[in-house]
Amino acid sequence: MSSQSVTPRSVDYSRWYTDVIQKAELADYAPVRGCMIIRPYGYELWEGVRSGLDRRFKATGHQNAYFPLFIPMSFLQKEAEHVEGFAPELAVVTHGGGKELEEPLVVRPTSETVIGHAYANWIQSYRDLPVLINQWANVVRWELRTRLFLRTMEFLWQEGHTAHATYEEAHEETLRMLDVYADFAINDAAIPVIRGRKSDQERFAGAVYSYSIEAMMGDRRALQAGTSHNLGQNFAKAFDIKYLDRDNELKYCWTTSWGLSTRMVGAVVMAHGDDKGLRLPPVLAPYQVVAVPIYRDDAERSAVMPTVEKVVAELRDAGVRVHVDDRAELTPGFKFNDWEMRGVPLRAEIGPKDVEKGTVALVRRDIDDRKQAKLFAPQAGIAQTVPALLGEIQASLLGQATAFRDAHLRVVDTYDDFKAVIEAGDWALAYYDGSAAVEDQIKADTGGASSRCFPLDQEPGEGACIVTGKKVAERAWFARAY
Repeated sequence: MSSQSVTPRSVDYSRWYTDVIQKAELADYAPVRGCMIIRPYGYELWEGVRSGLDRRFKATGHQNAYFPLFIPMSFLQKEAEHVEGFAPELAVVTHGGGKELEEPLVVRPTSETVIGHAYANWIQSYRDLPVLINQWANVVRWELRTRLFLRTMEFLWQEGHTAHATYEEAHEETLRMLDVYADFAINDAAIPVIRGRKSDQERFAGAVYSYSIEAMMGDRRALQAGTSHNLGQNFAKAFDIKYLDRDNELKYCWTTSWGLSTRMVGAVVMAHGDDKGLRLPPVLAPYQVVAVPIYRDDAERSAVMPTVEKVVAELRDAGVRVHVDDRAELTPGFKFNDWEMRGVPLRAEIGPKDVEKGTVALVRRDIDDRKQAKLFAPQAGIAQTVPALLGEIQASLLGQATAFRDAHLRVVDTYDDFKAVIEAGDWALAYYDGSAAVEDQIKADTGGASSRCFPLDQEPGEGACIVTGKKVAERAWFARAY
């Protein structure tokens, strides 16, 4: 029950985030360090993410499957860069059933290897391609510094894995899924994102190219919200994934992988939340409307509840997710604060005067000023009024997040300007040669700012790398990040 206020964002943004997660009952800490318990309200929010993505995956021809949690250590060792990239994060099982295992088993950090093994058995001919599979699963990465939803040792995610006959098909798939993530982030999570290619330093271990959607959080830090990888033939060669082409020649497949995790729940919290708590986009909100009956005694309750039940039934018939808060032991004011903390997009208040006038008091969560947030709507036609309002709230949250982001994006051409922008907490778009040396220097000079991506929508051009002066053709976004 979320009755207490949260630490203001301006005082301690990190503490605010944790307060909101716990007081809105999204998650709690587990008895194992670095792990979390996802509570029902938080899991329903994740189910909204899962539903929105799953629908898009299936619309683009992908099917769901499931692969083992345990992976033979020898599988990871087949792709040298992959195992080197993940080695510090691996959880390894050496004993089972009271005996030492003949071969250690890795608890799944990602599934390229075990899925590559399966694809090698399944794919024989060009007729078997493409293979378009996704799995919803948990993974384990032994993180040292953890934060609820954003970085935990165990987390939930989806990971897509596909195999293709040509590089062109695999690359098209890589960018298609990046666009799927961007479409979900913008239209469901109401979070504007920048699509781009990662630098070699930020590239997924074993990939040829990695792409991401980058989102700005309420403290202006960047969050990598989803990634899509062109794996080339690296895993195909490691696991002997071959096919006979139309000319009866044996060739290696081209593969991809892409993933988005429960980190997206944290993104929704930080992109939209305020000092009252969550502000959830209606598309994802577990409850889009909370109905609060207002009465002082049993007589008023008897007069109010039939109207509440009628309004709620009409909204549910219209496909609106509604929750009725009829907790008699709590005051209306407590309930209002409680549901504001939980971020429900729209509150419907119905008391004796509303019954008499045939109205419903509707309060929007996306508007901070309570007087402006409240309006009175006729009960007649409520099933049309509320969905329209929810659409306005969805657009409003996206508009607010976009305006906030755009106000903190800067294009720079000198290193002094670059450092000033990063020091101010904003994002800098600058010509960058892509080298590790430059990125290391930038991190050292700016207190940890890193390249987020080379944006895909930038205009063709040429300029001088802000550090080396070398002529380059692309700018990259830099920011401090989670």
